[in-house]
Amino acid sequence: MSWIEEIDYQESKGKLRKIYDRIKGPGDYIDNILKVHSLRPYSLEGHMALYKYVLHNSTNDTPVHFLEALGVYVSMLNGCSYCVDHHFQGMKRLLKNDERAEKINSAFREDQPEQVFSAQECAVFDYARKLTLNPAKMMEEDVVKLRNQDLTDGEILEINQVVSYFCYANRTVLGLGVSTDGDILGLSPNDQTDEGNWSHS
Repeated sequence: MSWIEEIDYQESKGKLRKIYDRIKGPGDYIDNILKVHSLRPYSLEGHMALYKYVLHNSTNDTPVHFLEALGVYVSMLNGCSYCVDHHFQGMKRLLKNDERAEKINSAFREDQPEQVFSAQECAVFDYARKLTLNPAKMMEEDVVKLRNQDLTDGEILEINQVVSYFCYANRTVLGLGVSTDGDILGLSPNDQTDEGNWSHS
């Protein structure tokens, strides 16, 4: 599952068991990207909160399927196949259009989002590319370009936080050797029970 020790649901206890009980899926399933935090439950809580409120907050103005697409793009730039695989499936499920999802996948792999996205959306991907690959070169002008595409500062903040979250998640996965072995790809908070459980993708 990863390069470090992990605690499975069956062996968990105390605070970790309580967290696992909140987030587990069918058959006591825990996503590998979450289980890798198991030696430090407070780290797991932090990751979960960041993921949930940045990507799946119901008050976001940016559509969730676009935020998922942004996550796939950032993960491709970072070479993180784990997050690409998970969030492509999440995006595909939300789009409910397999043909468009495959066109998006192809455009991202060629690093040509303009093949399938609007000028406004492409400005977001340009921002995401620079922030991911050259963060120290970011300038106020990069935000102004988004404003010039009629994006509000609130939407710009949402975009910034999703890009930043995925850079964090990608480095967690890549730095600890997290694999998709045994994972359920594309599971989302909406797929969980009415007890408020949720999973990574």
